[in-house]
Amino acid sequence: MPKFLIQATYTPEGTRGLLAEGASGRRAAVEQVVSGLGGTVEAMYFAFGQDDLVIILDFPDPVSMAAASLTVKASGALHTRATPLLTVEEIDDAARRQVAFRAPGA
Repeated sequence: MPKFLIQATYTPEGTRGLLAEGASGRRAAVEQVVSGLGGTVEAMYFAFGQDDLVIILDFPDPVSMAAASLTVKASGALHTRATPLLTVEEIDDAARRQVAFRAPGA
């Protein structure tokens, strides 16, 4: 199952919701969205600094991740970045593939 790293920053409205609901309430909401799309939450951490929230998710496909991302972003409660995560084996496979490429100006 494809794995994704989610980094999120709450808006003021989202922070007020977190304060009212608590972290466990937000965890339950994330798990509901992810499981509803056939995925699982591997890890979820709150942080401070540039990101307020870091999550690692497994989804059946990238379209499921996109559906979750669009819905969350439309809420206006947080800004997110999703990064696809690849295993060591997947990178080894990619490194073995032949790619025809010419650098600009070469």
